[in-house]
Amino acid sequence: PDTHRSCSQSPSVLESKNSLDLLEIMGNFSYYDSNVTSLDYDAAPCHNQYCPLFQRVAPAFLAVACAAAALCTGALLVALAKWPHAWGWPQSRALVAQLAVGTGLFAALLPPVAVGIGQGWWLGPGLCRLTHLLWHWSLFAQGLLVGTGSCSAAWCRWDPRSRRLAVAVWAGALLLATPAALTSGTVAAQETSCIRRSVDVLSPAYLLHLALCLCLFLLLPAVLLAATLAVPRLRAGWEPRVGASWLFFGLWVPYGVGLVVDFLLHAQLLQPTCGTFERFDYVLGLSEGLGVLHCCLGPAALLAARFY
Repeated sequence: PDTHRSCSQSPSVLESKNSLDLLEIMGNFSYYDSNVTSLDYDAAPCHNQYCPLFQRVAPAFLAVACAAAALCTGALLVALAKWPHAWGWPQSRALVAQLAVGTGLFAALLPPVAVGIGQGWWLGPGLCRLTHLLWHWSLFAQGLLVGTGSCSAAWCRWDPRSRRLAVAVWAGALLLATPAALTSGTVAAQETSCIRRSVDVLSPAYLLHLALCLCLFLLLPAVLLAATLAVPRLRAGWEPRVGASWLFFGLWVPYGVGLVVDFLLHAQLLQPTCGTFERFDYVLGLSEGLGVLHCCLGPAALLAARFY
């Protein structure tokens, strides 16, 4: 039978093959999965204290991240307006402005998500899916912007060519983020929750969403790094300002690796131990928390690199 297990209560015995990620818990404290199996590791109870800890620290963490993101993004926009000619390839003014929009959109989602941690998700299933859609839209847009900005000088001028590229990037990012909305949903346990994955881990929608996330967080930075090392023009143009925009990938790569392990555990392709389930929630949560920091560290790094 289907099982709903609330994270607001400390799990004492492992009953689900699910583990948590930061975004999934941010909207709720519930597990959902079909065909839940009971795992017995020599009858030893698995004690996982991640959920109570997350409930205590997450609201403050998200509040600080949102406030810092607002300050850093505001300062970046002021610099773009006051020194319009101080930006050149690879950090052109058009590119940096769009990155600021992306981080601003991401940061704007943090307050309702934080409220959902303490009070449950009361905005309904439609807004739940919309939140996950916008969350991933901002991430895919920023990744594509960094990728195109690292390998092309198309952003040097805001002309018809760059405008068409901007439309393609944002429309493509929205399309790539659509599976995130299809896999998310609300679950009613002790309180209504908005979770990232309300479908089976092997469902086509989730597999597509997972593949797209891995392309963004792992494949794209690997391809960009290889291209930079292999192409003399890109290698010669490497400088700290390029690295500032690549901070986005540096902060999200650990989460991409965590998603791979998470899938292998859910699909039972890895044989977990009790200790694995006790510790993996912390690892995956911390890795996504590190990625969340891009909304404040990214604008700060771009601003610092410009005046370095």
